[in-house]
Amino acid sequence: MRFSSPHFRNVAIGAAAVLWLAGAAQAAEVHVMISGGLSAAYNALVPEFEKATGNKVITAYGPSMGTTVNAIPTRLDRGEPADVLILVGYALDDLVKKGKATSRVDLVNSKIGVAVKAGSPRPDISTADAVKRALLAAKSVAYSDSASGVYISTEMFDKLGITADMKDKAKKIPATPVAEIVAKGEAEIGMQQISELKAVAGVDIIGPLPESLQKVTVFSAGIASASKEPEAGKALIKFLASPAARETIVNSGLEPIEGTAK
Repeated sequence: MRFSSPHFRNVAIGAAAVLWLAGAAQAAEVHVMISGGLSAAYNALVPEFEKATGNKVITAYGPSMGTTVNAIPTRLDRGEPADVLILVGYALDDLVKKGKATSRVDLVNSKIGVAVKAGSPRPDISTADAVKRALLAAKSVAYSDSASGVYISTEMFDKLGITADMKDKAKKIPATPVAEIVAKGEAEIGMQQISELKAVAGVDIIGPLPESLQKVTVFSAGIASASKEPEAGKALIKFLASPAARETIVNSGLEPIEGTAK
């Protein structure tokens, strides 16, 4: 997946970053914990932030929720260093309630997409009934252990009346991009946030779920309560929420939420 842009945009990002981030803390190490939904755009943007500020960003990746070893709540419980937390909005709210985060800035909206192994037949997913037929016809289905998967397994299957049918053929994939499972041929159909599907080679993205089944997830950023570099962390969040980051975010399959940079 290629997120690079014309030279003039890189210059604009660098110049804008210097202006927006002027006065930020002197060079610091910023520790970030981020879930998969925003990571492709984030990985493309972080070098621009580092170049503009002199700060060094150290990143740990993991699901927004759950109890796997890499899940963000688990990492925080272990006492891993964190300044910025980037994850599903309601999961961040839960961390705020538990005293592990102190703020929330909504960055992007993320839609769920459907993918098959590259070159495989592309089922019709244009309507809820079409999605139902495709899932019933598939020998195996994969979904994530994060926000999209929670919705798919606890709400969408029930809405389609196929919960019992999916019991043995649908599998939750912990701590691994669903697209990787589909690309290996271990599942015929995979469903996850489009931005996460796009980040993996070897799959064809059929498109988003139809509106009647769609669940839009908000990904947000906040400062960890135990942050040692809160000002540098705020500067990074401000940059990710700025107009300079918009094109890269859109190209990654996400919809920026306007007006959050302050």
